[in-house]
Amino acid sequence: MANELKVKYVNEVQPALIKKFNFTSSMQAPKIEKIVLNMGVGDAVSNSKNLDEAVEELKQIAGQQPVITRAKKSIAGFRLREGMAIGAKVTLRGERMYEFLDKLINISLPRVRDFHGVSGKAFDGRGNYTLGIREQLIFPEIDFDKVNKVRGLDIVIVTTAQTDEEGHELLAQLGMPFAK
Repeated sequence: MANELKVKYVNEVQPALIKKFNFTSSMQAPKIEKIVLNMGVGDAVSNSKNLDEAVEELKQIAGQQPVITRAKKSIAGFRLREGMAIGAKVTLRGERMYEFLDKLINISLPRVRDFHGVSGKAFDGRGNYTLGIREQLIFPEIDFDKVNKVRGLDIVIVTTAQTDEEGHELLAQLGMPFAK
C-alpha cells in the first residue's frame, strides 16, 4: 500500500511546484530526501540509564533503531569526555519517512499546547527545514505513564530544494502548518 502523502506528492504537489517555479523537468521539482530525528541527552553524563530510555522512546517514535551519538571532544565544564554517549539519532527515508511526516503533520503537531503553526523562518538557506519539539509526549506512540522525564527532540527535514522558497512551498503543499 502506497503512503497517502507520497501519492499526494506525486499527483498534486510535484505538478504544482513545476508550474510555480517554471521547471522544465519533473526531476527539478524539490522532494523530501530524508528526515533526521535527533535527541540530545545531556544528563546521560551522570546517569547512563537516561540514554537507554531516550533510545527506546526514539525507537517507538521513528519505528526503527536509533544510532547512539558520541561526544566529539572533551569539555571539562560539562564533565564531558571524548567518546561519551550523549544522544541518539535516527535517519528516516522512503516509506517510513512519508509515514512519519504524515503522522507529524496530522496527529502530533496539533497536540502541541497553544499551537499556532510552525515557524516559517527555520530554513537553512538551502531549503532544509529544522523543527524543535519541546516534549516527546505529543507523539501517539509514547505512553504518558511510562515517561519519567520530558525530553525534546530536533526534526530536520532534508529536501532537494535549491532555495528556502522552494523548500517552504514544498512543505506547505504537503500540509505543514506554517504560522501565518
